[in-house]
Amino acid sequence: MTELLDPRDRLIVGLDLPTVSDAEAMVARLGDAVTFYKIGYELSFAGGLVLAERLAGAGKQVFVDLKLHDIGATVEKATRQVAKLGASILTVHAYPQTLRAAAAGRDGSRMKVLGVTVLTSWDAADVKEAGFREGPEALVARRVRHAREAGVDGVICAPTDLPAVRRIAPSPFLAVTPGVRPAGAALGDQKRVATPAEAIRAGADRLVVARPILSAEDPRAAAEAIVAEIAAAAG
Repeated sequence: MTELLDPRDRLIVGLDLPTVSDAEAMVARLGDAVTFYKIGYELSFAGGLVLAERLAGAGKQVFVDLKLHDIGATVEKATRQVAKLGASILTVHAYPQTLRAAAAGRDGSRMKVLGVTVLTSWDAADVKEAGFREGPEALVARRVRHAREAGVDGVICAPTDLPAVRRIAPSPFLAVTPGVRPAGAALGDQKRVATPAEAIRAGADRLVVARPILSAEDPRAAAEAIVAEIAAAAG
């Protein structure tokens, strides 16, 4: 990493909740233990983009996880609109035309654009079913190269893909990883996972965690425990 990040800033809590009021209540419970939030599809379609703007205005960092993929002009204009919300990160699918359009839409803002490589809920069988000839690692590698060539800021990848990503794209190219589960936590629909410490040691810049925090009896304590694990792994 080229910058020394506070361990709290390396944890992104996914607000995977059905309503804005639920999300606001969770933000209040987490307080200053969390500085960075992800807003994905479910909450976006329930008014979450307005919340994203409010969180950014209150000094929080916001990851808008929309995984954009459309014709270039549409992606470029949509990216520009998300940047106006004050978002810190936006995701797009890592297809060359889409990446180039998002890079153009991001220009002039401080927002980072990350390309989605292969979803953490996909394994080799899922990649094959989708019609790709190569396995997940080769597909991830190809999409990392596309992201670098397009001039975006980094990728979203499974923690198990980090060694391959870092061989191709060392820092300051960003690697942000969902599919992070504390030891003993339920995997849910995730297939390619690692603990927070394993992901940090493998080269992740930031970790995205939702269910292990949102479903905890004490979400703030769960978040603080992950931040402590990040700090210990980062040394």
